[in-house]
Formats: sequence, C-alpha cells, structure tokens
Amino acid sequence: MNLNKIIGRYEYLFQNDILKSNVELLRIIQDSTFLVIGGAGSIGQAVVKELFKRNPKKLHVVDFSENNLAELVRDLRSSIGYISGDFRTFALDIGSEIYDAFIENDGEYNYVFNLSALKHVRSEKDAFTLMRMIEVNILNTEKTILQSISKNTKKYFCVSTDKAANPVNLMGASKRIMEMFLMRQSLNIPISTARFANVAFSDGSLLHSFNQRILKNQPLVAPTDIRRYFVTPQEAGELCLMSCIYGENRDIFFPKLSEENDLITFSDIAIRYLQELGYEAVICKSEEEARESVDFYKAQKKWPCFFTISDTTGEKDAEEFYTNQETIDWSRFEKMGIIKNNPLFDNLALNEFSDFINECKHSKKWTKQAIVDSFFKLIPDLNYEDKGVYLDSKM
Repeated sequence: MNLNKIIGRYEYLFQNDILKSNVELLRIIQDSTFLVIGGAGSIGQAVVKELFKRNPKKLHVVDFSENNLAELVRDLRSSIGYISGDFRTFALDIGSEIYDAFIENDGEYNYVFNLSALKHVRSEKDAFTLMRMIEVNILNTEKTILQSISKNTKKYFCVSTDKAANPVNLMGASKRIMEMFLMRQSLNIPISTARFANVAFSDGSLLHSFNQRILKNQPLVAPTDIRRYFVTPQEAGELCLMSCIYGENRDIFFPKLSEENDLITFSDIAIRYLQELGYEAVICKSEEEARESVDFYKAQKKWPCFFTISDTTGEKDAEEFYTNQETIDWSRFEKMGIIKNNPLFDNLALNEFSDFINECKHSKKWTKQAIVDSFFKLIPDLNYEDKGVYLDSKM
C-alpha cells in the first residue's frame, strides 16, 4: 500500500536530510549504546529499525507488551537480519520496581529514547485513565530522566506531540507539561524532543482502524472537518533519530509540512485508502445504513462510509507544531524545523503539581475536575472545554 499517496504526499520527506547525515549517523550509532523505552509501539518500532539497520554497539528495547516485542523481533529478523552488537528486548513496565532493578543492574547507555505515551484524546474521558496518562506522559518521564542522569547518559530523548502546541485537550496538555519538566531537567542532562504529525496507520489510530474495519467487514467512519498532518512510520523514526543525535539541549524538532499542501481531512484519507484497495467510497446517511449495507456494496467493489462533523471533546480543527511565542530555526535542515528553547520553567509550580498528583495517588482519591484545575494552573491559557461527548460514544 502506498502510504504517501494516501496521505497526499508524493515525496519521501526527509530523504535529503538523511542522505547528508547518513555517514556520520552510521559512525555515531555503530560506536554507541542505546535504550529504547516504549520500543514496541508504532513510533518505537520505527526508531528501533532505524538504529538496528545501522548496527549499534548495544540496543536494548523495553516495552510492557510482550506480543508487540515478539513481532518486532520477527520483523527485524525477517527484514534486516542480525547485528554484531548486543540486541535484546525486555517485557517490562517502566513504572515498576522490576524496571528499576533492570536499570540498576545495567543502565549503561549513551542514548536513551523514551517513546512511551498515552496518546489518545479518548484516554482523558475519566479520572482514572487520565491519571494513568499523567503517570505515563509526565511522572515516568521524570523518573527515567533521573535514572539516566544517575547513569551518566549522554543524551535523553522524549517524544512529544503537535497537540502540545496551544493544546485544546488534556492529552496535549499533559505533553506540554511534560515539556516543562524536560526544561527543568535539561539543566542536568542534554535533552531533545520532537513534535510531529499523526503517524499514518500507527497502532490505535483512526487510519489503523480502517484496516480493522476492512478485515471485519465493517463500514468506515471519519470526521469531515478535522484536518491533520501525517508522516509515515519510517519518517517518524527518522525524525526522532535526528532529534536525539543532532538536537542541541532543549531542541524540539518538527517536520516542515505545509498547511496549504499537507493538511488533509480524515474523510479524504478514507476515500483515498479505499481507492488504493480497489473500492469506491459510498457515503451513507446514517450509522445504521452504513452497518447494514457492507455486503451489498462490497459485491460491487464499493464500501460504505459514514462521514460526520466532529462534536467530541478535545478536537482541534487543525494541529500546529509551534506557537507564535516560540523561536524557530528554519535553516539547519531542509525538511526539519527546530524550536529553540531557553530553560524557562516555574520550579514552584512544577513541584506543586507533582505534590498534588502524588497525594492523589497516595490517597487513591481524586476527581477529574481537580486534575483539570491543576492543568490550568500550569497552563493558564489552556483552551480546554469538556463537551461531555467523547470518541467512545461514536461508531
């Protein structure tokens, strides 16, 4: 399947930047040791592949999903083969004491990639999953940075999101707060990150669900008014790799994509996706019509779709990579922009946030509103509105 054609781009985005850097990248990676946390997710696997194919001295991959780790290894063995360095995977939860013992036992890495995240806006709908989002996106990030500092890691990379720029949902806000914690710890260890577009067909994404709907003989559903930027999994891996290896302290990398040429609606993606599979999209007037007509249209090489206007909490018309207040380096790379940051943070506010969250977890009592209020204290201009309607209420 031609992913670039589906997302409306006919060029390999970072080709020239990678070609210009590849000899040096190869040398650095072959001489270095790496830990990839969350390495069995879609972005994690892409990063692991970029490292693996350049034969690192040591590459350890941690993820709580043993099934995804098994598939990662099968994929590497079946596509690239083997490396001479120390390659191992570990099915561990980075929030656990077992992971702490793992780091204490080894932990000697030149570069640490933290790619673990709760990335779904739907995960903020209830107080308990929201707390899990805070734990993964913020607390575990702080924990793994401190462990990296204690082990004299050369560079720490943590993935952010375009939703952290002028956030309108709590997922994006959690990543914006994470960036504040990164700024504070950047005084103790070099840190870089990346904000990037939706990764086409990544696990759990709407585009990935299109594959599932086809396999399960079900209609496609998508909003008509939500526009997003997209990168391929390989491009996501390359952006993270370049930020980690070449990013200066506090740099945030992002893809140079054009609002005019690269923003695309999910409904347009659905139509192109079906065309790639040899089907014509048929727009239905209701969920019921779409559900009941799959077999009828499939026999005609058509596929039912139900497209709607979005009315759920936390959806922005179009994402953005940076704000008007941020300083951008446009010249260093052809297709990668860099947000340059000074170590600006409110130490007292960050400590108060940590104390509040830790007290909530210790007491095992908290409300969603109390957490939302704590977010607003750190991000006063947070443009969040709970509409009471979430994606789980939709087909």
